[in-house]
Amino acid sequence: MTVISVIVGSTREGRFSEKPARWIFQQLKKRDGVDARLLDLRDFPMPFFDQPLTPAMPGRPPFENKVVQKWTEAIGQSDGFVFVTPEYNYGPSAVLKNAIDWVYPEWHRKPACFVSYGSAGGARGVQQLRQTMIEIQVAPIRSSVHIPVATLMAHYQGGDVDAGLAQLDAPAAGPMIDDLLWWTAALKTARASVS
Repeated sequence: MTVISVIVGSTREGRFSEKPARWIFQQLKKRDGVDARLLDLRDFPMPFFDQPLTPAMPGRPPFENKVVQKWTEAIGQSDGFVFVTPEYNYGPSAVLKNAIDWVYPEWHRKPACFVSYGSAGGARGVQQLRQTMIEIQVAPIRSSVHIPVATLMAHYQGGDVDAGLAQLDAPAAGPMIDDLLWWTAALKTARASVS
């Protein structure tokens, strides 16, 4: 079974992110051989990273924070990731970047894709996340879903968000998941061959 974790990258009150996160999670659950998991950062209230040693430090003892331990374990169990991310000031949310920064080896050699929203469909936030992914040795795939501003605004105006997301099923979500699962299988095989 392949474990794909959908990471909800916003924790703020009134957030939009849980709607596209649940939508892409349901899309993943329809796929054979996929154990889709929803990792909501509200369930992992980590402090801002403040440790004397980075997660990348060889031989570093495990961090003592129980929430960080739970988060690290969830990342370690995952074979691939879908980041559902807002764009704040041309970048991802601080809470998402912080969650990424708490972990290092557990991310390695796994693929990731992005469902984004905000100005320009969140594309600039994703652009920054792609650079972060490369640094933590995650393989960001090309395909993404950029949610139109009209669907985002429907959330705040009482409109039909589900209808807007459904319009992205075939043209965007399906091909992205296909690519993610291809890369997940390839990298899982490669990781197994060297362990």
